[in-house]
Amino acid sequence: MDVTVEARCRVLEITLERGKVNAMDAATSRALGDAFARLQKDDGLSVGIITARGRFFSAGWDLKADEDPVADMGVGGFAGLTEYWGLTKPVIAAVNGTTLGGGFELVLSADMVVAAEGVEFALTEAAIGLVPDSGGVIRLPRRLPRAVAMEMMMTGRRASAEEMARWGLVNEVVPADGLMEAARALAERVAACAPLSLRAIKEIDRATEGLCVEDAFRRMRAGDLSAYGRIYASADAKEGVAAVMEKRKPEWTGR
Repeated sequence: MDVTVEARCRVLEITLERGKVNAMDAATSRALGDAFARLQKDDGLSVGIITARGRFFSAGWDLKADEDPVADMGVGGFAGLTEYWGLTKPVIAAVNGTTLGGGFELVLSADMVVAAEGVEFALTEAAIGLVPDSGGVIRLPRRLPRAVAMEMMMTGRRASAEEMARWGLVNEVVPADGLMEAARALAERVAACAPLSLRAIKEIDRATEGLCVEDAFRRMRAGDLSAYGRIYASADAKEGVAAVMEKRKPEWTGR
C-alpha cells in the first residue's frame, strides 16, 4: 500500500510510502484524499498527522507516471490536501526527510509542521520548466517574506528546517528519532480542545485570509460561518465552563 492509515484515539495518522522518494501519482493523491475524507467524516477524530517513511517526505509529482498531471486527483486535489477546501479539521505535517516540489506543497497545505533535523525544503519546478501550481506559488509568498519565497521558487534553492522554523513556517525542529513523538504530542494537545472550537478556528482563518482586520471582523460576524455560529450556544461551550468551575477535564461531544 502506498498510503497507510491508523487511528490513535482522536488522531488519524496517515503515512506515505511509495518508492525511494515517495513521489505521488493520481492514484496516490486519491488515496491520500480518501484518508483526509475519513478524518473529516469521523466525529471521533479531531486532528490528522501526515508523514512518510524513508529518506524523503516526498519528491512531489512522479515524473515517471504515465498520466497527465491534470488527471483526476480526487477529493483533495494533488496529494489529497492541496485543494481540500471542505476539510474543517486540523492537519499536522510530520516531515521526516527531504521535501521537494509537490511534497513541499503538501506541507504548505497543513496547519502545523514538525520537522526532523536536517530536512530540506524546496520548490524545484522552475528548474525543469514547470510551475509549483498545486499551491506553492500561492501559499509560499503568504507564509514567508515575499522576497524569500520568490528566491526559493525562482532558483529552486533548498532551505533547511531550521531556516523554515526561523521564518515561522515550521513549528518545531526535533531529532529524527523523536519526530513522531513530537508530532503526536502536538496532536494530543490539539485533540484535547473542543472539536467545534477547532473547526471554528480553521473556518474563520480560511474565511478571513487576505483581509484587513476591519474587513476580517465583518466577515467573521456576517453570520454565515456554520461552526463559529454554533459555538456560544453549544453543549461543549457549557461543558468547558463547567469543567473549569469543577476543576476537571472536559468531556467533549462536538455539539
